[in-house]
Amino acid sequence: MAELDESQQKPLVKSVDEELYVAKDANGEKRPKKIEESDSESEKKVKAGTEKMEMDDDSPSSVESCSTFREERDALRDLKANEKDRLSELKEKVAEVFQIETVGDEDEDAKQNETEEPTRGNDEKETEVDSPSRVVEKSALSEMKSGDEDGRVVEKSALSEMKSGDEDGRVVEKSALSEMKSGDEEGKTKTEETEESNKEVKENNKEMEGGNVDQNKKNEVSSRSQAIEKSSSFNEQGLFKEESNFLCDLKDNERKALSELKAKVEEAIIQNKIFNKEKAKSEDKEGEEGKLKEKSTPEGEEKSTTEGEEKAIEESHRDVTLWGVPLLPSKGAESTNVVLLKFLRAREFNVDEALDMLKDTLRWREEYDVDSILVEDLGLDFSKVAYMEGIDHEGHPVCYNTYGIFLDEELYHKTFGAEENCKKLLRWRVQMMEREIKKLNFEPGGISSFLQINDLSNSPGPSRKELRQVMKQAVTLLQDNYPEFVSTNVFINVPFWYYALYAFISPFLTQRTKSKFVFARPAKVTETLLRYIPAKDIPICYGGLKREEDDEFSIKNGEISELLIKGGSTEIIELHAPETGTTLLWDLTVLGWEVNYKEEFIPTDEKSYTLIVRKGKKMAATEEPIRNSFKIKEPGKVILTVENPTFKKKRVLYRYKVTS
Repeated sequence: MAELDESQQKPLVKSVDEELYVAKDANGEKRPKKIEESDSESEKKVKAGTEKMEMDDDSPSSVESCSTFREERDALRDLKANEKDRLSELKEKVAEVFQIETVGDEDEDAKQNETEEPTRGNDEKETEVDSPSRVVEKSALSEMKSGDEDGRVVEKSALSEMKSGDEDGRVVEKSALSEMKSGDEEGKTKTEETEESNKEVKENNKEMEGGNVDQNKKNEVSSRSQAIEKSSSFNEQGLFKEESNFLCDLKDNERKALSELKAKVEEAIIQNKIFNKEKAKSEDKEGEEGKLKEKSTPEGEEKSTTEGEEKAIEESHRDVTLWGVPLLPSKGAESTNVVLLKFLRAREFNVDEALDMLKDTLRWREEYDVDSILVEDLGLDFSKVAYMEGIDHEGHPVCYNTYGIFLDEELYHKTFGAEENCKKLLRWRVQMMEREIKKLNFEPGGISSFLQINDLSNSPGPSRKELRQVMKQAVTLLQDNYPEFVSTNVFINVPFWYYALYAFISPFLTQRTKSKFVFARPAKVTETLLRYIPAKDIPICYGGLKREEDDEFSIKNGEISELLIKGGSTEIIELHAPETGTTLLWDLTVLGWEVNYKEEFIPTDEKSYTLIVRKGKKMAATEEPIRNSFKIKEPGKVILTVENPTFKKKRVLYRYKVTS
């Protein structure tokens, strides 16, 4: 509310004098009237005077401020008690968040009074006050005015603080919620890791509490989880990478598991328990029976076996080998570690399971007579079912398995029509495996596994019951008795039904086994094989440059060049032949083809004519690699033109040589 100037204050003082005082007495002093009104009535008159002051003030700003004040005052009066409490609580929270002190109504009143006291003091100095009662009345009026204005200031500041407090509160709440969420996620991961570690510790403690558990078994449990991490390693290209067989490259738990397995194998071989499973399980019974026989044997009766024969048997058992590698660790052969590591990795470094697998393999080889299978004539030729061809980039021999050959009904019934022929097929597969294993190197750092390519084109499918059963037996036989002999299993020309079959059996495979599987549709066969095998060792039926019984290109002159052709562009390959009487020979293939291709000979002499070696042709996607030659009768060069009309990049592989 606006301040009153001196002209407005004089009528107000006069009206108050008339109400409170009578005429002057004989001495000229004013004598107050007898106040009979109650305090409430005097307050009403003061309020009436205030209203009169407000009515006398004709300035529009004063009227506007008064109306605004009344509206805000009425709004605050209408607030419920709980809303006022909420307002005070909100102010306290905002003060805590922003580390400010809440200013109370009394403090704000004091501050407002301090700012208004100088102006109010000046006005009072200009106007002389005749009596103490008038001073009290004027101070009451001024306090009412300042109180009203202070109230408006406090109310406005409270409303602004409410708004800012709400906005700040929302920001603080959002940040707090985000921090809580991130904290919860981190807490969950840490909690899960802690729980897993606690579980492993509890399991280890339980096993170590058993009185009959030896020290080897105590270390076994702690090594399992760490061994799984090692079982699925990949190289920079994302391909499965075989683990090193050097002791210095093994993890601590792997070295410990290998030492435990070597000790158990040594004990089993020396005690002649490596082959006889029944004897290993019933050792106590046999000991008791032996004691009874000794008691019942007459003193003069000779024993069935002499001490020399027993020693000979023990020595023969100590010479037990597997794939030409001695299994007795005390002989100190480094290849023994490589063979034992195969069984450990196949069983995720579980020592007991690896030992049982080794024993089962040795017993199966003895029962199946594997050692003599190489010289056995099976009478059937299955060389087209599986064959070895070339090596991969790391030196692994490549084994191709083709199942489309059984699409021939005559061959199918000849092979699977009789149970005897099915057994011969299994023995032939073992025979082939043993023959190729002899070419491997079991020394640390050597190549001791194969790359396996499975061609499923034209395969009979799962509807052929006999084929499915034999293939299942073959897979089980090789998996149980030839552990870790496949570095990678590549399936090419995969039909739709095989994806469905793999999705069904995938949950039953270990992560290590699944990490070795690679699948390629017909359009991606050559591209997939090139990731593992050089183009010179890939058969031409799979888009490579390897031909049967072909020795035209050797290591020296068989270097393969590569060219990328962008979509919608044309590239020219020049094969120079400067000498006459020579022959130019070349191989060329384009991954996925679907290009226009032609061959020409351009003589060095500009007066000579260009000769067409091969007419231009649009090459289909299923085209095999091209091999061609040209007899050079005059100096010049052969031009190979490849036009790519598609939008995809094309990869060209070629090689050539000049012969006399």
